This record gives sequence, structure tokens and C-alpha cells, in this order.
Amino acid sequence: MALLQTSGLNKHFGGLHVTNDVNFDLQPGEIHCLIGPNGAGKSTLFRLILGEHLPSSGTIHYDGTDITTAKPFQRIRKGISVKFQVPGIFKALKVRQNLEIALQHHLEGHSLGEEIDRLLEFLNLTDAADQLAGNLSHGQKQWLEIGMAISLKPKLLLLDEPTAGMTPDETFATGEMVQRLNADGVTVLAVEHDMAFVRQIAQRVTVLHFGRIFAQGTIDDIVADERVAAIYLGEGHHD
Repeated sequence: MALLQTSGLNKHFGGLHVTNDVNFDLQPGEIHCLIGPNGAGKSTLFRLILGEHLPSSGTIHYDGTDITTAKPFQRIRKGISVKFQVPGIFKALKVRQNLEIALQHHLEGHSLGEEIDRLLEFLNLTDAADQLAGNLSHGQKQWLEIGMAISLKPKLLLLDEPTAGMTPDETFATGEMVQRLNADGVTVLAVEHDMAFVRQIAQRVTVLHFGRIFAQGTIDDIVADERVAAIYLGEGHHD
């Protein structure tokens, strides 16, 4: 059974049809990437899954439950977590304190300290633990935000362009993090532009175009699809 499934999902903003009859399924334990030209509706689909937008029609099921009208906090409680493109970290606090805030409702005392140390190591941030979060490099800020998103031990992690603005080395390290999380049982849905990153992590890829599912398959299927290449030309998009 799919962990996440949308059926006939539509979203209109006035006369604009942003999500167009999307039937999408995400299998438990997979890493799935959503790609598509700018304006394809990727972010809107994310916000529908998170409950920030309510669909004009259609349904969303998660883990066997209809969550179409559930509030965002109810979805988070069910095990959905998200990392948006712009890091929402506390820049005036130390890296360690950021993780403490994310974890404080779940752990205390010795176990809290242990989990923070474990996360710092996982995020390649052990040496930066006592730095102010605002002083981190762009890539490190993104990692800290991923750390805060996974502190909730989500079943499903949504990543919105997690490697935007990263160096190739940082991008590759992020891919390794995602793969390790996945090996620990986290299902991952990522919106991404960087095709090297998609190639590194994706088990399945869905291409959105004008709010519709345009193509779906392995990364090799997608790269070989001339129709997909055609919609990216004129985007200045290159592999």
C-alpha cells in the first residue's frame, strides 16, 4: 500500500490551474524526486501534501488515512516533516541550541544530549556545534535545517530543493545524508533541480509540467525521454 497517494488532485488559484488532476503515489521506503520546469506546480503539490493549501478537488491519503482536510500540525503529528528551500533556523543561537529546540518536546537530560551529539555527527556539524547558526556556510545552514526536520523522527521527509546554492561537494554529502536516512526507514520526497543530485538519490522520478504528471520512471528512463528533454529546452536547463 502506498504511504502517500493523491487522487484527482486539483488546485486553482483564480483562473490558474496549478495542480491538474494529479494521481501520484509514493511507496513506503522509497526516495522519489519531483522535477519539472519552473512553474510546473512542484511547490504547490508540496503545499497540498503539507496542508498549507487545500485542494480545489481530489483527495490525499497518507498511511491509510484521508488527510485531505487535515491541518498542517495534524500531518506533522502523523509523521510528515519538511525542509523548505530557505532555512528556518535560529541564527542568533548556537547550532547545538537549534537542535535542542527541535528536540526539547521529545527528549530531556542525558538522552537529549546524546541525540544532539548523534545528529551533529550525522550532519557533519560536530566541529560547528558551538558556533552561532547565522555564521554557518550556506550548505551547513541547509544541513542544520535538515537536522531540525529529522529530529521529529518522521516517516515521510519532504525536501524542497535541499541542495539549492550548494557546492558540488556539499550537494554530494547531502545526497549521502538522504541515503542514510532512507536506509534507517525514512521515505523521502524531494523537489530538485540539480540532476546530478537526482541521479545520486532517486529510485523513482516524476516529471511535472503545467501541473500535470508528464512522465514517471527511473532517472535513466527520464533522461532518455525526448519529450522530457523538449520541455526543459528553453529553460536554460542542462544536466
